[in-house]
Amino acid sequence: MTASTTRRTTAARSRIAAVGAIAVAGALILTGCGDQTDKASTSPSGAANNSAPLFSKLPKKIQDAGVIKVGTDATYAPMEFTEGGKIVGVDPDIAAALSKQLGVQFKFESGTFDTLIGSMQTGRSDLVMSSLTDTKARQEGLDDKGAKTGAGVDFVDYFSASTGILVKKGNPQGIKTLDDLCGKTVAVQRGTTYEESAKTQAEKCKTDGKGELKIESFPTDAEAQTRVKAGGAAADLNDSPVAAYIAQTAGGGNDFEAIANPTDAGLFGIAVDKKNTELRDALKEALDAVIKDGTYKAALDKWNAGSGAVTEAKINAGS
Repeated sequence: MTASTTRRTTAARSRIAAVGAIAVAGALILTGCGDQTDKASTSPSGAANNSAPLFSKLPKKIQDAGVIKVGTDATYAPMEFTEGGKIVGVDPDIAAALSKQLGVQFKFESGTFDTLIGSMQTGRSDLVMSSLTDTKARQEGLDDKGAKTGAGVDFVDYFSASTGILVKKGNPQGIKTLDDLCGKTVAVQRGTTYEESAKTQAEKCKTDGKGELKIESFPTDAEAQTRVKAGGAAADLNDSPVAAYIAQTAGGGNDFEAIANPTDAGLFGIAVDKKNTELRDALKEALDAVIKDGTYKAALDKWNAGSGAVTEAKINAGS
């Protein structure tokens, strides 16, 4: 997802697909706008390990601190969510693997999704790792109308995901594709690429004369899920792995069903300030190393997210 900019560009465009929402049941802690409530380090506490393979590649400021501060929205299981007071999930586990290569801690702090990039650019965090889709608009700092709103960011791409359509158990409205949402209401998390996807689909519905698609946007995906569960919306759009995870876990698997649209896969990226090329390049090299040694795939498989694995790290490969 992202703040007021598209996450991807076609039907999908959000965070990840296949893992979902313990949040509906209230297990996920919802964070307020800009609040840094949940924290988790993904490597042992203590001084930096300057003998780590890629420690020397890091900016001196991070070497001295021994910590990379990570902005995330920890309400997006299984990618990143809060469990037992700690932030866990796919992204923290990938970060733990990167930590061994770089020799510093990755310290995750949770905030509202659509504030994460801005917080990084003001120095509150060093990077954003939050199932954030790599898009040209985000790279260039453009809003959903193409207007320049910021400096943009660079992405180190680490995961591939597509759109997931989350519907009420039994799929009472017979939703199979995005076109089936015409004439209905869809719930989305504010600031995500899926909010933009819903707007694009609404225009298509209008052009095709298939009825108005109404969009309800919420601060968190958990609230969008609750709207679907209550019957107020026909579907919630998010990443397919997330949607699948929600369908498997929420209400013991009795609340939702997930429909995947694998034709619109897009890339998740670790967002880094464009001025911080040294950190960006160190992350890319570390990601390539953990892909090669197998710890990256192990982190994905732990959360049943292996289908989203990439074979190499790339910079700004999103569309």
